[in-house]
Amino acid sequence: MDEIRGTVQGEAPVPLSVLDLVTVGSGRTASDALRTSVELARYTERRGFHRYWVAEHHSMPGVASSSPAVILAHLAAHTDRIRLGSGGVMLPNHAPLVIAEQFGTLEALAPNRVDLGLGRAPGTDGATAAALRRTDRLHEGADDFPEQLSELTRFLDDDFPDGHPYSRIHAIPGPVQGTAPGGVQSAHRPPIWLLGSSGFSARLAGVLGLPFAFAHHFSAQNTVPALDLYRESFKPSAVLDAPYALIGVSVLATDDPAEARRQLLATGLNMVRLRTGRPGLFPSPEEAEAHQLTDMERDFINSWNANIIHGQADEVRAGLDDLHKRTGADEMMLTSHAHRGELRVRSYELIADAYGLPTA
Repeated sequence: MDEIRGTVQGEAPVPLSVLDLVTVGSGRTASDALRTSVELARYTERRGFHRYWVAEHHSMPGVASSSPAVILAHLAAHTDRIRLGSGGVMLPNHAPLVIAEQFGTLEALAPNRVDLGLGRAPGTDGATAAALRRTDRLHEGADDFPEQLSELTRFLDDDFPDGHPYSRIHAIPGPVQGTAPGGVQSAHRPPIWLLGSSGFSARLAGVLGLPFAFAHHFSAQNTVPALDLYRESFKPSAVLDAPYALIGVSVLATDDPAEARRQLLATGLNMVRLRTGRPGLFPSPEEAEAHQLTDMERDFINSWNANIIHGQADEVRAGLDDLHKRTGADEMMLTSHAHRGELRVRSYELIADAYGLPTA
């Protein structure tokens, strides 16, 4: 089975996947949000979605995905086939050896089902990033990303050259267990994806011949230029013989179009609070409707929500079809935000039905 390229299901133009931020709505707990994630992972697995990724964020009350590896281990215990991965791990926040150990453990728990998506942004504000990295020289982490990536890859493959300071260090679980006396451990490890919202990771993924995931859901104006750059830069590798790019897409399908509009207002208010340094729980539509928006806030919300494909199922399908035609993406990874978990699950159900995805 091809671990990277998915299989088209039903009438979808490309394989469909899921990006989960484990949204915590006001009046709800992180436990509620994580139960929704399990329900959603199991449901989308049954309907033929290709992969389910969890995104690393920090110091955001409305996002309970600060520890992707922990969540993925939990999801692995509740699913059987769907690919599970990080969308992504923000590598500058971590020692590469730690990530190799975490994802080697995940590979042991769910063999041949794990993806390692990597980004170079902090996934949070500057002060929190400084606390994570124990330094305020944040630019160095981003600038060193190619070197960190190389180090991580060598830990995953257990192939530091003789004489390297790390040549006697091994990520466990990992390939060294297969070469030790009596070892039968597979040398297989999770495929690496590079994530980005600009041209840096697009070019790097292309040069290295790796699959690329672009954050269309919050950087839509850069999508086509980044994908073009990735394809132009691509060099065939042992991983891929041709470019493979997915895009993250914000969607919300509802039975009632008015409900979609109400949830989008709440989404917009949530982003206003985040962008102004006041992150909180995901507000309810009632909270959003009661909030007196300034002209600046209203303009921001309208601009943000313009990139969310929303409405009834046929409208969302048409929007996704059009986006695929405009970008030529090889896969679309859908992320749905709503105050209530059941609305998020219902959004994927409506989209799956609209495309005639499998029902078992």
